[in-house]
Amino acid sequence: MKQALLVFLGGGFGSVLRYLISKSLNPVFQNFFLGTFLVNIVGCFLIGLFLGLSAKGNLLSYNNTIFLATGFCGGFTTFSAFAFEKHSLLKNGDLLPFAIYMASSIIIGVLAVVLGLWLSKQL
Repeated sequence: MKQALLVFLGGGFGSVLRYLISKSLNPVFQNFFLGTFLVNIVGCFLIGLFLGLSAKGNLLSYNNTIFLATGFCGGFTTFSAFAFEKHSLLKNGDLLPFAIYMASSIIIGVLAVVLGLWLSKQL
């Protein structure tokens, strides 16, 4: 139960920070969501840093890792988890699953957005 609370709190902080960054930076360029892009890249860097420190042993406790990687990065951006999982596939030499997962996630994800938008117009 304690870990679920840590994920909840970390996710809340990450989500609020993502909202503030996106709200302030997305309007900067037309047709390029600068805030979202930066959040995704920073989130990828942070999940790599947090999980790397956790893997070293005593640099981050399990609870700190749950709060930061799963909670904060998960709330800040799910793209960070996506990127870390793809890195794991590459690290293990699983090139075909990497390519299939990468392409299908992007293509199906975009199609799911289109479907959701279409469905919302039908209701």
